[in-house]
Amino acid sequence: MKTLRTIVIGIGLAFLLIALARAAMILGSQPMIKSADQLEHTQTALVLGAGLMRDGSPTAPLRDRLEAAKELYDQGIVKVLLLSGDNRSLDYNEPEAMRRYLSTRGISDAAMVLDFAGRRTYDSCYRAKAIFGQNSLIIVTQRYHLYRAIYLCQGLEIESQGFVADRTPYLKRRYIYWNFREVGASLAAYWDILRKPQPVLGEPLPIIAP
Repeated sequence: MKTLRTIVIGIGLAFLLIALARAAMILGSQPMIKSADQLEHTQTALVLGAGLMRDGSPTAPLRDRLEAAKELYDQGIVKVLLLSGDNRSLDYNEPEAMRRYLSTRGISDAAMVLDFAGRRTYDSCYRAKAIFGQNSLIIVTQRYHLYRAIYLCQGLEIESQGFVADRTPYLKRRYIYWNFREVGASLAAYWDILRKPQPVLGEPLPIIAP
């Protein structure tokens, strides 16, 4: 009985520490999440991938991110959209799908830069600085994801602001799943910033605004 009680207490403490770690990330990142009229103008918005449909088109969350990025561009808050996602195979190319979508919405190719190796949020942030030479970014994604993305970019010494891309209602069960998954991802983010592993890199391609 004593052993069982010890196990239960241990599990409870572990959950408490995990919850506190996530809460600390949220509290630390929240001040940098701003509305369009509060954002400081900067050169580049980092638009993070969010998956593709079977036909290769952006999912609803990704469309929302692209629409939010378009708003920043149209208002002159940013000059370049860095589209970062996974290009794991010839049949799966998030950045190209993002580019095609924004092209249909009137964004010129000159205003878009594609990052084909943004397989994780950490990779996207790391490459934004190491490959594309960005020391200041506006990050565009859903609120639940922004906390981690801001934490990662700031941990990599990138001055970061966040712009919320929640534009359409999502299925409740999906949103619950995203937030639950984000707890584990937040712990991984702490570990990534502690170790700072090097993702897939390549030749530097500094972004120059048109």
